[in-house]
Amino acid sequence: MTPPTTEPIGLQVTRTAKLVARSFDQALGQVEGSLPEWLVLVSLKAQRHGMQRDLAEAVGIEGPTLTHHLNRMEADGLVQRRRDPNNRRVHLVELTDKGEAAFGRYLQVVVAFDRRLRTGVTDDEVAVLGGLLGRLRLNMADPATIAPAAAEVTP
Repeated sequence: MTPPTTEPIGLQVTRTAKLVARSFDQALGQVEGSLPEWLVLVSLKAQRHGMQRDLAEAVGIEGPTLTHHLNRMEADGLVQRRRDPNNRRVHLVELTDKGEAAFGRYLQVVVAFDRRLRTGVTDDEVAVLGGLLGRLRLNMADPATIAPAAAEVTP
């Protein structure tokens, strides 16, 4: 089997994603924020309040990991949790006034970061990239698309 002549696209995407995520987290760190906090705040801001399990899905993390972040954010006064009066097993999460203020600070960083990331990239190129990334996500979401590719590589 001969080695590939070009770097596999999955490796390119992975390396780029790690670099962008690390840089984004560093940028948020300048205002004492983090990527997980931003994801929680922006999700809550979009929905005003939400059930903790729905929030975990929206943020894309497991429940126990979200609980860890929410514990810290609640201790910092950014969010508050309360039980749903209609279902005591359900926790509702809401932004506090301090969380609203943090969202505003983080948003300024996010907009500046996005502007930097888009440097030298046209709106049309951003649209093409969005389409390509969407296609890659769809390819990985369907297990049937993975099996034939694996079979082709097997000697």
